[in-house]
Amino acid sequence: MEAMHRGDFEAAWRETDRAEIPRRAAQQKPGFRREPHHLIWNGEPLRGRDVVIRCEHGLGDSIQFLRYCPLVRREARSVTVRLQPMLLELFEGMAGVDFLLDGWTIPPPPGDRLEVECMELAYLFRHDRQTLPAAVPYLPVRRLRESRPALKIAWPPGPKVALLWAASEWDPSRSLPLEALAPLGGCHGITFFSLQQGEPGLEPAPFPMERPAPLTRNPADAALALLAVDLVITIDGMLAHLAGALGRPVWVALKHEADWRWGNDPTRTPWYPTMRLFRQPHPGDWETPVREMAMRLAALYPTGKRER
Repeated sequence: MEAMHRGDFEAAWRETDRAEIPRRAAQQKPGFRREPHHLIWNGEPLRGRDVVIRCEHGLGDSIQFLRYCPLVRREARSVTVRLQPMLLELFEGMAGVDFLLDGWTIPPPPGDRLEVECMELAYLFRHDRQTLPAAVPYLPVRRLRESRPALKIAWPPGPKVALLWAASEWDPSRSLPLEALAPLGGCHGITFFSLQQGEPGLEPAPFPMERPAPLTRNPADAALALLAVDLVITIDGMLAHLAGALGRPVWVALKHEADWRWGNDPTRTPWYPTMRLFRQPHPGDWETPVREMAMRLAALYPTGKRER
């Protein structure tokens, strides 16, 4: 992960080879036991195969790495994606996918199929920062707009900014206190919309904000909300990946020891061209990135009028 964090993808793939190539040889021998850290993909080529892509990590991981489906489909005979059920509506109609299944309840189709976990696809293709598929949006935006009923949200004129400040319990250190966002409230003429779910979404806000979060529990509905606003400000979580995959302008507040996928570039990530990163300079210091966000927000909308 250290190689990935510094953006040296080639070194990361060589490191993975050192672990996986001996493992692939060992699994051909009697008595081999697959361990949780072993990859699903066995190293075989995709060409002409029926491929099953398994999504077994977080929702954001699935959104980030299923961008590879069209590339897999160019080589494979068919592509089946076994996905978390809450993401099924979001990915319905995704390019490069022949069959989309509930990965929690529906077993993989029978037959000789090549399996790969979605987070292994960058390794499979051995992409680097320059060659990874970064075109956005790669989610089926047109189908989302045409197939789902409009959200019952009154979208006012002027700039609209969606907010999310609390991460899941898996890593609460990614969360920031709602009151830490107070400097954003000094940017006048902007309507803020909370997409924060659960108890954190009920916390008193330090400035006025609309709270349509109950209407956006389904990720597909959250996508519709992101398509309606001008900017998304969020912590590291599923919403950051969703906004990036939709090609929406998104600012992400990152903790000091951020996840490997965000690399070490101060403000940019090769995964999402419409995303800007705001990093803690020191552990626990949310004041600095939020203050920078507030300054940039005031400059972006100096009179509260939407930029064209």
